[in-house]
Amino acid sequence: MTEGNEQKKKRMKGDSDIPRLSPSMRNQQEFFASLKGEQVAARVALEDGEKDEWVIVKVTHYDKETKEFEVLDEEPGEDEEGGAHIKYKLPWSHIIPFPKISDLATTQEFPPGKQVLAVYPGTTALYKATVVQARKRKTDDYTLEFDDDEEDGSLPQRLVPFNQAVALPDGHRQ
Repeated sequence: MTEGNEQKKKRMKGDSDIPRLSPSMRNQQEFFASLKGEQVAARVALEDGEKDEWVIVKVTHYDKETKEFEVLDEEPGEDEEGGAHIKYKLPWSHIIPFPKISDLATTQEFPPGKQVLAVYPGTTALYKATVVQARKRKTDDYTLEFDDDEEDGSLPQRLVPFNQAVALPDGHRQ
């Protein structure tokens, strides 16, 4: 080995003392930061602490230091005074980005029988549902049956746009 290579090796070793993000970590950080202004599904703890709820929130900030998202529940709940928006700080594990309408071709397909988390029509809450019919190219809606959505002893089938259905998270409880 030549002396020049030794110098290079030493210099490279010294550089590694500076914490650097790997390319995949950097891409992940950039992806997280790119969610600012986007609506996402977020798992938030209810005040009674009994169970978590999945709701639509808007990402307002991603803190690279704490690795937490600041999100805003834009839909005031019935019991909040003055209808104030609620802010949460949540880890990545509590966030699921929705598919983008512009990314139709690359969006994950859910076959009939697959369990998903989807926005219940007319609300900002997400619930567990089963795909009855895969999305049709013309409408891009899934036909879903939501758990615990019984009407007259049967589960009604509801149309939900593809960009409001996401994969059911591991260990989901609701």
